[in-house]
Amino acid sequence: MEEIILVESSRDNISGEVSLSGAKNAVLVIMASLLLVKGKSTLKNVPDSADVEQMIKLLTSLGVIVFFNKTINTLQIDATNLESYSVDHVTMRKMRASVLVMGPLLARLGRINLTYPGGCVIGARPIDYHIKNFKRMGVAIHEEDGLLTATTSGLKAQRLILEYPSVGATENLLMAATLAQGVTQIVNAAIEPEVLDLIAALKQMGAKIDIISPATIVITGVDQLNPIIHTVMNDRLEAGTLLLAAAVTGGEIVIRNMSSDHLDVFLFKLEEMGHIVKTYDDIIAFKATKYPRAVSFKTAPFPGFPTDLQAPMMVAQCLAEGTSVIEESVYENRLVHALELQKMGAQIKLESSTRAIITGVNELYGADVIATDIRASAALVIAGLAAQGTTQISGVNHFRRGYDGFDGKLRQLGAKVNIIQINSANLVVNKKRPEDII
Repeated sequence: MEEIILVESSRDNISGEVSLSGAKNAVLVIMASLLLVKGKSTLKNVPDSADVEQMIKLLTSLGVIVFFNKTINTLQIDATNLESYSVDHVTMRKMRASVLVMGPLLARLGRINLTYPGGCVIGARPIDYHIKNFKRMGVAIHEEDGLLTATTSGLKAQRLILEYPSVGATENLLMAATLAQGVTQIVNAAIEPEVLDLIAALKQMGAKIDIISPATIVITGVDQLNPIIHTVMNDRLEAGTLLLAAAVTGGEIVIRNMSSDHLDVFLFKLEEMGHIVKTYDDIIAFKATKYPRAVSFKTAPFPGFPTDLQAPMMVAQCLAEGTSVIEESVYENRLVHALELQKMGAQIKLESSTRAIITGVNELYGADVIATDIRASAALVIAGLAAQGTTQISGVNHFRRGYDGFDGKLRQLGAKVNIIQINSANLVVNKKRPEDII
């Protein structure tokens, strides 16, 4: 048995109001940060996604007590009895965010054994920036046959330089520095909203952290951190994907509890296409134009165009009038979904692994396609909503990793989306009810 996503054309059907889940890219690192604390902490607005489940397994394997109440999306984590510093290799290879326990374990136990992390195959995501700067903090790192052993007798506060504003490296070094004696500076740090949510959680714990211009995070180490109750920020990437679902289907939706400041460049590009975007405090109201214009963009670290919205935005360009150029500057292999969109009739020319030229077409057509990463899965679902006929998408595991009941939210807005099971003969054998699959 395997699962597929079945999507039928939903043009002119998408409308209404929808709530957001907690941000995957914020909750995973905040879960890791609680390894720094002795005592029970509570996280609210936690998405019920496969990656959260994997992080729970990782923390549990280290001796942490975790309880996830999925009914109210609340997670309790008690790392008082943290005892293990060896991270499960299978879990490491399933999820990129698993490397984020490195900083907390080095700060708390002075040691970690791990392998290189896995996750989506969207290009090389080395942890060189992590390793180089941990060495500057007094960490000895030994590698043999893909296994890393890192040890320290005490983290040293340093001025740390990132050649690129890596989110993961910023978060890992930031967490480690909270318990390092002295003042640590992270220069050219990532300042994504999810990083700021981590900083908010750490400051609740008692960490001393300041952000100064240009893009420098200053951490003054403390002796200990304390348990917290923290509400995870809403997912701006889910919000952007929902807006694009409305855009390609001629829809009209309202999203609440989402700061437009988190999506400035993205919303500007939607307006440039001709869509109507209105913001009121933390409300985004959207109405699609019937005649979208093609726009070009290049992904970049925040506050630039988010790389995680590049794939669904490409779908919108496939159906826009004119020609657009998309450049991916964050990951060098994040245009694989273009090959799947071509199967649906999209006119996309790949000049390289990081640059695509799209000529808009009047229609896309349903096809059997494969999702190769989290954001590609959402993009293909959106393409299916706008396409003539039925689209069948494999790679449901990626969809479940990144989103909490996203298919249910689309159905709430009028979309025809279902996750079904098929047998080896590719025949549908069990169509799940929405309440069973969300």
